[in-house]
Formats: sequence, structure tokens, C-alpha cells
Amino acid sequence: MSVFASLVERLADLLQPLFATTATAAAIVLFTMLVRLAVHPLSRAAARGQKARTWIAPQLAALRKKHAKNPERLKKAMLELHAKEKVSPFAGILPSLLQAPAFFLMYHLFSGDRMAGHTLFAAPLGDHWADALSHGGVFGPAGRVYLALFALVTAVAVFTYRRTKRQLAAQPLDLGQPTPGAGAISKVMPLLSFATLITVAVVPLAAALYVVTSTTWSAVERAFLFREEKEPTDGKGEPAGGGKGKPAGRKKASGAVATRA
Repeated sequence: MSVFASLVERLADLLQPLFATTATAAAIVLFTMLVRLAVHPLSRAAARGQKARTWIAPQLAALRKKHAKNPERLKKAMLELHAKEKVSPFAGILPSLLQAPAFFLMYHLFSGDRMAGHTLFAAPLGDHWADALSHGGVFGPAGRVYLALFALVTAVAVFTYRRTKRQLAAQPLDLGQPTPGAGAISKVMPLLSFATLITVAVVPLAAALYVVTSTTWSAVERAFLFREEKEPTDGKGEPAGGGKGKPAGRKKASGAVATRA
């Protein structure tokens, strides 16, 4: 932990000529972005795994319906499908788990007292929102810093909420099969993006900067990794090449799910 704290301090020294008294806050933001950039290959691997599971989801749903009364046959058929499509049942899960230690380390680095004595404008990095409220109120010098953070987090949360709603509409959790709790999860999941507001309100400002930076990075990164890729057309609205090829087939499979939903 002390090694990472030392790196942030060195980075703050480099940024001092540009950011003056807010150099440490700028160093936290930049350091968080560098860490997220370093783990980006894991994010890409997780995205590929999630896309792969989405591609074969309609086929898995069909197998569950076909072999509903024969668990052993269902298990064998699912393994055969994963092998045929060259998709691991755990695709996307392992890369996500490997990212967890880095994020855990970063959070504890900035939620401790290592950043005490530094400020972001009028707000000390070691203080909480409650401290800002007790020294000037909501619109006081420190309170305005938190208002700006809340505004940014809200904008990111709304963006993430809308994307999640669209994704769930196109790829429902139950995939046409009765899944206990799927409806409730579909309603709650998009709202989780707003939980960051609570986090920013209760953690030290240094940790809040990390959370806001990381959350914003995640929203932009997922928008890029899961962007909708349109197939080239022949000028008549038809897919170029007659719609042949595996990716097109997989896209049609996803479309089938959206239609069924």
C-alpha cells in the first residue's frame, strides 16, 4: 500500500506546476485512470465472454426447454454446445474476478488517512460530506465541491441506467424461460448505478474521487466495448455478402431473443 501511496505522491509532485494546491486530487484521478488502463485487457476479455454467452443464450434456452425433464442429458448438451461454439461456461467471469484485487487496493489506498492534509479546492481530501455540511453547509466552499461530484455521478448514473434498460430489453434475464426473481432483478439492476451517490456521500473525498473516476471510466469503457456494430449494406438495406458468416448468424440469434421479448 505504501508503494502505491508513494507513486501517487510522486505523481502529485509532477502535477504541482499545473494544478498547484489541487495536485494531489489530480494525481488521484490520473493514477486511477492509469490503473484502469492497465486492467483494460481484462475488461476486454470479460466483454468478449459476456458477448459469447449472449450469442449462445437462445440455444441454451432451447436446450433447457427440450431437456427440462432430463438433467443429465441437458448438462451433456450444454457442454457440447459450449465446445462447439468454443465458449467457456466461465467466459467473462474470471477476468472480472481478476480485476477485483486492483480495485480493492485502490479503494483502501484512498479511503485511509494517507491523503490527509491535501485538498480539492476548499474541500480536504480526508474529510467527508458530513464535514463539508458542518463547515459552510450545502452551498459552502467545500459543499460546492461535493455538489459538482454529485452532478457528475448523477449524469453517469443516468447514462448507465438507460444503457442497462436497453440491454435488458434486448436480452432479458429469463430468455423466455420462467426464472424465479428475474423480473425483480431486471427492475433493480438498472437502479444500482445510482448507488454511487451513496458511496460518494459517506467515504472520504479522496476515495470519492477514485470512485467517481472509476465509475465514469467504466461507463465509457462499457459503452465502447458493447457498442452496436452495424453490418455494411449493399445500398438496398440488405446486409453485404448476403448475411453470411458466423458473426451475422450470432447477431440474428440475439435479434431473435429481442423479438421474443
